[in-house]
Amino acid sequence: MITLKRQVIADETGVTVAIILPIDEYGLVADLLEQRLARRLVTEKVARMQQAQHDPLFLADLEATMTAFGHSDTEWWES
Repeated sequence: MITLKRQVIADETGVTVAIILPIDEYGLVADLLEQRLARRLVTEKVARMQQAQHDPLFLADLEATMTAFGHSDTEWWES
């Protein structure tokens, strides 16, 4: 039988950057990790949306898209 133990992975300066867990230990923390990851992803998405209003490339793309669909919009929506 193979016995696996936690393995710490460090960078070249000795700072821990990751830990490999045996599957049974991972099972103990999997739900917590999923919740934290989901929360972080939402936070990152909101931050990117807030930055978009100041991003000249995003604003240029938005303007180009609005111009491209201007004709279609006038046909679709009632006067």
